[in-house]
This record gives sequence, C-alpha cells and structure tokens, in this order.
Amino acid sequence: MSDIHTSHDGASHGSYKSYIIGLVLSIVLTLIAFGVVMTGSFSVPVMMVTVVVTAVIQVLVQLILFMHLNTKAEGGWNFVSIVFTVGILGLIVGGSLWIMHNIHINMMLG
Repeated sequence: MSDIHTSHDGASHGSYKSYIIGLVLSIVLTLIAFGVVMTGSFSVPVMMVTVVVTAVIQVLVQLILFMHLNTKAEGGWNFVSIVFTVGILGLIVGGSLWIMHNIHINMMLG
C-alpha cells in the first residue's frame, strides 16, 4: 500500500507522515496558547501576542499539511489561494484586535 495518495491528475493528497506531523503541531500549538493563558504568569500583551502568533501558525499548518496548499500544484491557483488566505487572515486578526482594543478603551470604568 502506497504511503502517498495521488489523484488521477497527479496531485498529491498527502501522506500519513504529513497528517501525523500536522496533528502533533496543531495539538502543541493549542497547548501552548492554552498554557500561557491558564497559568496567568505572563503579562496581558505577552499572552495576546502568544495566542495570536500560535493561532496564525496553526492556520498555516492546517492549510499546508491538511489542505495541501503549495505554490507548485494546479498551475499557481494554490498560490493565489494562499495569498487570499493570508490577506483575509490579516483582516480578521487585525480587525479583531482593533475592535477588542476599542471596546477595552471605551468600557474602562472611572
């Protein structure tokens, strides 16, 4: 039984190794973010940066290892998908941080 699954057009669908690496990385990144927040021993900016960075890395890990997006397959359309994903990710993360900052400033008591 082959370790790499290939469709009729020659595109790779990943291997067991890539799925296991993706799973382990996803679990580790989740545990890092969870641990930083639950211990409470870090300052708020450090916690926020850690959670945002681990979330962005986890999105990229899942896109590359589970969704198999790369710059070589399907005539460059996967690269366009990656660029679009990075743009949307920037808008969502940046917009969420901006909204949370404004809510924090406007809801301060005193």
